[in-house]
Amino acid sequence: MPISAAQRAALLTATTVLLATGCSDGGDKAAEPSNPAGSGGLSALASQKLSWNPCPAPSAAEGGGPAPSPLPGNTAWECSFLQTPLDWSAPEGRTIELALIRARARNKDQRIGSLVFNFGGPGGSGLTGLPSFAKDYETLRGRYDLVSFDPRGVGRSDPVECLTDKELDAYYALDFTPDDAAEEKTLADAQKKYADGCRKDSGPALPHVGTENAARDMDLMRQVLGDAKLHYFGISYGTELGGVYAHLFPKNVGRAVFDAVVDPDAGVEAGALGQAKGFQLALDNFAQDCVDRGDRCTLPGTSVAEVESFVTDLLASLDKKPIPGIGDRELTQTQATNGIAQSLYSKEFWPYLEQGLDAADGGDGALLLALSDSMNGRGQNGSYSNIQAANAAINCVDYKERYTLDQAKERLPQFREASPVFGDFMGWALASCSSWPVAGTWEHPDVSAPGSAPILVVGNTGDPATPYEGARSMVKALGPGVGVELTYEGEGHGAYNSGSACVKKAVDAYLLDGKVPAADTVCSS
Repeated sequence: MPISAAQRAALLTATTVLLATGCSDGGDKAAEPSNPAGSGGLSALASQKLSWNPCPAPSAAEGGGPAPSPLPGNTAWECSFLQTPLDWSAPEGRTIELALIRARARNKDQRIGSLVFNFGGPGGSGLTGLPSFAKDYETLRGRYDLVSFDPRGVGRSDPVECLTDKELDAYYALDFTPDDAAEEKTLADAQKKYADGCRKDSGPALPHVGTENAARDMDLMRQVLGDAKLHYFGISYGTELGGVYAHLFPKNVGRAVFDAVVDPDAGVEAGALGQAKGFQLALDNFAQDCVDRGDRCTLPGTSVAEVESFVTDLLASLDKKPIPGIGDRELTQTQATNGIAQSLYSKEFWPYLEQGLDAADGGDGALLLALSDSMNGRGQNGSYSNIQAANAAINCVDYKERYTLDQAKERLPQFREASPVFGDFMGWALASCSSWPVAGTWEHPDVSAPGSAPILVVGNTGDPATPYEGARSMVKALGPGVGVELTYEGEGHGAYNSGSACVKKAVDAYLLDGKVPAADTVCSS
């Protein structure tokens, strides 16, 4: 059944933060800070005064869309710019602007301070993410100013750009799981062209967009916002950013929550293998739900194995011959795999996955292509946000490993064993930084934070993108007396926004009242 325009619009605005409404702009800027760097270095930056103004509509780099709607009580969103050093090792040198958004606390007499959010990626825009999910944090706004930002290289904050929209259409339609030497060369050439484009368009920024610099930006943000401690809510990659912040500034950590936790001990290969297993687990659970519903599920098969065999057969067919998608664009095997993965981020989108797979089996690839577009940051007008460019830039400058396609190919057997559906996709992706023009920084981030306040670490047993084991690793790496683990037995990426009253109650009690839950508390779905 073809996807309707309304369904496609719903997908493109609900399945990913980067296409939701937010605050940004391509022209008008907030007033310059009263004490720009140059004469006073860090002291001048820390004493700068932010000029808050009504938020305009998002720029193309942030995903487009309308300006954010007012919150309950007619509270308006406000936007500003923070001056921060391009190179934190030379803070008196060139500065860049980071775009900020906030909604003021409802109860000013009980205000705790600012609660800073990072919604992950890396590369996700906080200026679109926070308004998109604000209703889920309305309780927290009772005592906090809700604040988020576009990290350096993202959205409105000196965004990394690599290819034109038309070039990106061609790039994402490529076969990212090559079957022969010719396809391998095509992929290698395309990855080099992508990296060369990033160097050409954003070269001076590329060495400086890494997570450690973003963490230092957050401490400057804390000071400029007037907070003695950083109160923080990190989701997905935001947990890695928060962990690095806690390592660099343990005494400055206030009340912090990490949800959908990245494993800090996993390097590139182990992280990719963990994701292959995580997405396979989520697909297993989706298939089991389909089996349990019997004739109400439109997909063929009376067992998990049969449903997943249907999926692998469909992907194999698309590898040989793409099918019509949206407009003159076709659905390829890579885009279908990408679309399946996108729909597994939330159980709410399992019905779209079922419909998309069924439609693709009938020769209509529109829905799976819309899901893939959502993950890649493509709007309905054909323009792309810079989510994937920023993601590549941040990951490639953070991690030292550089795999060639041959080295990635050698590791395919273990990836295929981890996931018949996603294994090849994740395995070949190891080579995505092979042509990157900037060297990486670490094998894995140091998040040890002795002396930090307690950090609530929330793991979801069914999380596809940040497997549950990462939460336990984060607790251990943060160190004794810092990480406090809370387990959610559920599905989807993250726990606080899952609908679990138990998780929300525990997190709210900590952030609002400072009540740390008992270690190893378990919330059932």
